[in-house]
Amino acid sequence: MKRRDSLKALSLTGFGLAVNPVEAAVPAPPDVKPLKIPGGRQKFEAERDARLNAEKFFTPHELQTVTVLSDIIIPADDRSGSASQAGVPAFIEFMMKDQPKNQTPMRGGIKWLDNTCTKRYGKPFVLCTKAQQIDMVEQIAYPGKAKPDMTQGASFFSFMRNLTATGFYTSQMGIKDIGYVGNVPNQWDGVPEDVLKQYGLAYEERELTQGK
Repeated sequence: MKRRDSLKALSLTGFGLAVNPVEAAVPAPPDVKPLKIPGGRQKFEAERDARLNAEKFFTPHELQTVTVLSDIIIPADDRSGSASQAGVPAFIEFMMKDQPKNQTPMRGGIKWLDNTCTKRYGKPFVLCTKAQQIDMVEQIAYPGKAKPDMTQGASFFSFMRNLTATGFYTSQMGIKDIGYVGNVPNQWDGVPEDVLKQYGLAYEERELTQGK
């Protein structure tokens, strides 16, 4: 609000005249959260990530379909949680915005899946029973065995499987699942014993005692 408008509003109020509260109100500043820049990222990268995260690509139905599919691909077991519990649907959502060329194959694949399920079971994929969903997936999970009318679905499922595996095994849950810890400073214990045995190798005594 300009200074002159502020003075005018105060004057009218002092004389007991009605003032439109919408016109007199000063808009509140937007709630802007401070930008977090993860280690190894530059500011422009963090700004782009924040912008993409604020956008929406999937409709609620599409996101539900992606969630169900990802959990069929990587279900929970006694070792770790499922793909959705590792945040894979959010990862795929981000990848659709990060790589727009994949948006049409993804959206078209979901539409194909729903249309095919409607023809076979009378309802879209997410509304099918678990048995029907697995039956549908088995028709498209193996590209080499897919029937001619299922090749588009097989291509879509391979696309989904690659995204799901990438999202899961780059998450904290997935990294813990495969036991990968990477390089730990000052904690090199040498090549694991099972790997040495696999290749018929072994450390010499002098190598084992070196540095002790």
